[in-house]
Amino acid sequence: MAQLLIAGRWTDGISRQQMLHRFTGQAIDSIPVAGVAQVTEAVTSAQQAFEASRLTPSDRHRILGRAASLVEERREDLIALVSAETGFPRVDAENEVNRTVLTLQLSAEEAHRIVGEMVPLEATPGLTDRIGFTVLVPLGIVCAITPFNSPLNVVAHKVAPAIAAGNAVILKPSEHVPLTAVALCRLLIDAGLPATMISLVHGGAEIGRALVADPRIAFYAFTGSTRVGKEIQAGAGLRRTQLELGSIASTIVCADADLRAAVAKCVSAGFRKAGQVCTSVQRLYVQREAATQFTELLVAATRALPFGDPSLPDTVVGPMISVEHAKRAESWIGEACAAGARVLCGGTRSGAVLAPTVLGDVRPDMKVMCEEIFAPVLCLSVFDGLQEAIDAANSTPFGLAVGLFTSDLSVALKAGRKLRFGGIHVNEASSARVDVMPFGGVKDSGFGREGPRYAVREMMEERLLTIRY
Repeated sequence: MAQLLIAGRWTDGISRQQMLHRFTGQAIDSIPVAGVAQVTEAVTSAQQAFEASRLTPSDRHRILGRAASLVEERREDLIALVSAETGFPRVDAENEVNRTVLTLQLSAEEAHRIVGEMVPLEATPGLTDRIGFTVLVPLGIVCAITPFNSPLNVVAHKVAPAIAAGNAVILKPSEHVPLTAVALCRLLIDAGLPATMISLVHGGAEIGRALVADPRIAFYAFTGSTRVGKEIQAGAGLRRTQLELGSIASTIVCADADLRAAVAKCVSAGFRKAGQVCTSVQRLYVQREAATQFTELLVAATRALPFGDPSLPDTVVGPMISVEHAKRAESWIGEACAAGARVLCGGTRSGAVLAPTVLGDVRPDMKVMCEEIFAPVLCLSVFDGLQEAIDAANSTPFGLAVGLFTSDLSVALKAGRKLRFGGIHVNEASSARVDVMPFGGVKDSGFGREGPRYAVREMMEERLLTIRY
């Protein structure tokens, strides 16, 4: 089946890539890989479509609202597709679909809220008979380059605000999960989006570089590694970008916290999607007075998690995206243990399935502590004073999200000033995203913000108009 979308037509590529079920390894489909010439064609078509577009804000509101309804109507098919491509158990795939509905609805609402503001020119002494105001206009072409770990909702977070703002979109999804992107593009067209206003190209680094090299693209929305993000920014030059990059997420648990609630939040945030979330708890700092009780509760809760076959209804932790990724994480655990860390639970691997793992006696220089593991692995450290934990959390080059559990409001507010992260979540773990939030990082975790309200404005150009009368 032809599954590239260029110039409003579904077409084939220069080769095909076989897609396998993440757990069973059985073939589920194949996908065409685009050539560089097709990228150029897609950009040309997108530019022409943008220039010819007459979609009003009301049109865009209606299309995105209808798309949200279609996701609801097709939810079971989408859940099955997400699970097959990613290996997510039903709970994660279902959450991906539910959140996508909300992201589309929020984006639809924002299409009706695109307004500038009055500029008080007459506040200037001696200046009369002149008014000024700003207007927001779409940039042109938005290129969305998306990751494997959220094949529907993160795609929606980039594509839907771009459409709400009036831009044409070119989407390049992860090579690991292209089929869900195909389904979303078909759904948007069925909702009334002109097919020429969205293009879909599949491929690897060569296709990504071709997209970055084309000067007609006005904006790049990317989620992925810091290494690739730096390459995109270097290629984009003065063009605008939104980059959500690497992370080593921390969560801090103070002795006065509700420990059972903290354990439940940390287990969910550390192991959902097999730990393959940029805000997954990787480094977990617990105050010494509570460390023994917290560790016992954490280990017991982790051991109770069903893992393995994502098709089983009770499974919470399914396979990682590939056997190679699971082997890498397993090797990091082995390195840490050889250097003195202890496996408190888990640590075993079968194929792409890595058992939910808790490590103790870790040191800051171990790879499991100083590089992003992107796996179902929590590293437990003990601290005495809170400043010690804040300094440790801040010590990485990254700054995407952090969690802090405490019952002391003063401690929470003071820590919020000291923790250098894009998102600081009190009495939540680091992975506490709600889709209406502004979401993004600082330092090597990138810049710019997702969240429909915030993304729409990043994907538009502000112009000032003044009138003397």
